[in-house]
Amino acid sequence: MSDLQRIIDTSKRIAFFGGAGVSTESGIPDFRGTGGLYEAEYDGLTAEMILSHSFFCLHPDAFFSFYKKYMVHPKARPNAAHAKLAELEKSGRLAAVVTQNIDGLHRAAGNRLLYELHGSVHENRCIECGRPYPLEYVMRADGVPKCADCGGIVRPDVTLYGEAPDHLVMTGACREIARADTLIVAGTSLTVEPAASCIAYFSGKNLVVINREETSADGKAKLVLHGNVAQILGEIVTPPPLAQQKRGFGPFWRGD
Repeated sequence: MSDLQRIIDTSKRIAFFGGAGVSTESGIPDFRGTGGLYEAEYDGLTAEMILSHSFFCLHPDAFFSFYKKYMVHPKARPNAAHAKLAELEKSGRLAAVVTQNIDGLHRAAGNRLLYELHGSVHENRCIECGRPYPLEYVMRADGVPKCADCGGIVRPDVTLYGEAPDHLVMTGACREIARADTLIVAGTSLTVEPAASCIAYFSGKNLVVINREETSADGKAKLVLHGNVAQILGEIVTPPPLAQQKRGFGPFWRGD
């Protein structure tokens, strides 16, 4: 922890790349962990099959039944990791949060320099007319949510299997990682592509990995901490504020 604190204290531009392990302390399961959602079968189908673009198009009723039950956690609240990252952003040390999570907890904690690579459950749109809808509308719907204007299906603005992540979001995330002097990779197995390849753009001096298990980035890291992400990040003392750094472009958010 003293090494991590020293890196934080001396960094001027930190990028954070996180996965499911960041949100487990908020009550959201790590779907890819042992015994997780992705290891089970549901009526002979895997979670990856059900959460695919083709399955959504062919069986929207079954898709939404699974999605509402397993993928949405409306009662989840930001934990110590989310809160600390929001503090680091306000201090001027943290340049951007790049997340594979769709839970929206980073934004709820106060982070604004945010790249949600796989979208967010809180953003939903009619696939016909594009009208936006909040998560509550989707959750209240009986079966498949339909647009009040045109009757089209209202789908979550999340990246399903078989779909490519939003190009502008990916570009912005890779740009921020490339410009960082410190990259903290936390709570991710680095197995989901193309998101995991984002860290290849990092060429700064401090690569920090925080995860319960080993990752493919451990051998390249300056510091590796195996443990609870929320506990480790929560113990960081936020350094005094830095002047806000000039940025060439703002973050690319879905829906903007």
